[in-house]
Amino acid sequence: MSTATTLSPAGQPADVQIIRSWKTPILLGILALIGFIVFGLGAPSTDVTFRLTEGDSAFPLPDVVVSAPVLGWIASVVLLASAAYAFVLVSRYQHIPGWLIAVFAVFFVAAFLTWAVGSARSPSVALYGLLAGSFVLAFPLIFGSLSGVLCERSGVVNIAIEGQLLFGAFAAAVAGSLSRNAFVGLFAAAIAGVLVSLVLAVFSIKYIVNQVIVGVVLNVLVSGLTGFLFSTVLSADSAKWNSPPRLESIPIPLLSDIPILGPILFDQSIIGYLMYVAVAAVYFGLFHTKWGLRTRAVGEHPKAADTLGVNVNRTRFWNVLLAGAVAGVGGAFFTLVSVSSFNRDMTSGQGYIALAALILGRWNPIGALFAALLFGFASNLQSVLSLLGTPVPNQFLAMLPYVVTIFAVAGVVGKSRGPAASGIPYIKG
Repeated sequence: MSTATTLSPAGQPADVQIIRSWKTPILLGILALIGFIVFGLGAPSTDVTFRLTEGDSAFPLPDVVVSAPVLGWIASVVLLASAAYAFVLVSRYQHIPGWLIAVFAVFFVAAFLTWAVGSARSPSVALYGLLAGSFVLAFPLIFGSLSGVLCERSGVVNIAIEGQLLFGAFAAAVAGSLSRNAFVGLFAAAIAGVLVSLVLAVFSIKYIVNQVIVGVVLNVLVSGLTGFLFSTVLSADSAKWNSPPRLESIPIPLLSDIPILGPILFDQSIIGYLMYVAVAAVYFGLFHTKWGLRTRAVGEHPKAADTLGVNVNRTRFWNVLLAGAVAGVGGAFFTLVSVSSFNRDMTSGQGYIALAALILGRWNPIGALFAALLFGFASNLQSVLSLLGTPVPNQFLAMLPYVVTIFAVAGVVGKSRGPAASGIPYIKG
């Protein structure tokens, strides 16, 4: 059964056709029905406690106690009403507003969290810890997705994000251990990411090798190389080669004392603050500078850009190198902030998750930021709910972001289209 029909509504010219897509209303309807059954009919008869601040917080906030049945039924009504409104809008050939999707998502997540925690052995969760952990776990994903934005906006598909993150983590561990200086390790991580990007740029831009194949090969190469060096060098003398100093958190006075958001946003390591700078710089650069205009031009219509005097391949080459530096800094998070040592394949496929965040964020730095936060939230929620002993299977939690990404790419929550020339080599003349 097709979910899209082409019609000419009354009042429109005879030659105008409007495509009416039912994909979003159908999806919202299915999720609303699931919410009604699980969150409403299946709500646990308990109160759920959400702790907002730590006990020693400078501005302590009282705990929020929510009745699981009450919130479950309220959320069920809102979800069903939102889905019905989406059906009405589409039947009238009207666009579904973004605020409706946002309201639906907020109530669904809140109801799910309340139901899951309420079904646990101890119906209480530290909300500040859940949000803070999600934010930290998203750091390498944000850097990786920014790397993908820079490359694909230039017309180069960057499958090698996984390799850039992994080689950055390895270089940060080795350089930091030898120098006993975490900032040297951070600089080495950026250089390592550039080296991986250099290979990608040379083969995909200069020698016109398939960009996807080059990226996959680089990921395998970096994984094998770092695994070999870990087994033969780092493991043999870990005190010398694999004991980098940590980048400690730097709390910003006053701002870090703001309830809930303060410890999350303003009590981070230097990599966390660099993430803010990177997101802002890439967004401003892409959409408000001459460099950004040229970058988007070579990614959308390189022939037209070349006609206007832009050196297409040189622009792509330097942007790919810049993307490697960004991803390398993200890789340093694993060894300078997270665990203070390098382990074999420690990125665990997060480069591919960053690619999914890039697509879900629609090739926009701000969108990629929020998509990466979604992945970080899902990952941390999986760990928290496992510790609480909820009946929700861990595998279900782990697959949620990927399901959302599939729907987004399929256009369920809006059309998702990458740069027109992404992945297409440019041959002058």
